[in-house]
Amino acid sequence: MDFDLEIPFVRHLGFELVRFADGEAEIAWTPRPEHLNFMGVAHGGSLMTVLDTALAHAARSLDPAQGVVTIEMKTSFMQPASGPLRAEGRLMHRTRKMAFVEGRVMDAQGQVCAHATGTFRYMTRPAAQS
Repeated sequence: MDFDLEIPFVRHLGFELVRFADGEAEIAWTPRPEHLNFMGVAHGGSLMTVLDTALAHAARSLDPAQGVVTIEMKTSFMQPASGPLRAEGRLMHRTRKMAFVEGRVMDAQGQVCAHATGTFRYMTRPAAQS
């Protein structure tokens, strides 16, 4: 499944959108060497990026014509993340202008490596992105 928005950074990182519907989003991603930290596991910033992307897509999944921007996000890192990863986002609550979302990154064994909650503001997408 292709992303419905052109996001150059997401394309650069190699994220693959697997699910985008019903308040949920799932992204598959295998970190490349340039996405790793000095210990050889996924850098925390790259994990936060895949979580931010999964959460934002979960927030938009009920109305893909909407755009969202991140207001705040809290991330907890539970264990090192390596190999093929999966990020899931789930819309917990929404208002007309705000979305409250949670998500996690899991490794190939299904172990949760990171968890995040976030608040997103719904925005009108630019005409070129509609």
